[in-house]
Amino acid sequence: MEDTTNNPNVTDTPEQFAIQTIYIKDVSFETTSAFEIYRKQVKPIIASEMNYRSKALDKDIYEVVLNITVTVKIEEQTAFIVEVHQAGIFMLRGFTGERLAYTLGSYCPNILFPYAREIISDLVVRGGFQPLILGPINFDAMYAQQARAQQQVQADKANPTNSGEIH
Repeated sequence: MEDTTNNPNVTDTPEQFAIQTIYIKDVSFETTSAFEIYRKQVKPIIASEMNYRSKALDKDIYEVVLNITVTVKIEEQTAFIVEVHQAGIFMLRGFTGERLAYTLGSYCPNILFPYAREIISDLVVRGGFQPLILGPINFDAMYAQQARAQQQVQADKANPTNSGEIH
């Protein structure tokens, strides 16, 4: 049996995770020139943006908000814009450092995504358009990319250079 008395990497509290609640923080659907858009039978151009943010609300309690904006254009004319801020309150006890950051940055957004996807599809249909179903998102890759970008920013701050100057 391993002696954990002097091992700082071993915690006495096992990690505990629970979803406290999931809710819509903000939602918006905008369409313009609907009559002209409905008459056009061309393939739409779909652009989406996604990000998340998290914050501590209390000891071991965190809010994570997944923000998704989808803009659909038909022949350079915006058909509609839908924006959803899907939020959740999560209890994360015993999580520290990288495990906490990963859970808030990948695992929690992955839980919220199906709710946001359903709301987006429902709003689009209620707006008079064909259903829009967002494909799966690799939140692990998204988190890893953001972590690398953050590490690069920290490295740049630690080693400032005059990148805009020619010597």
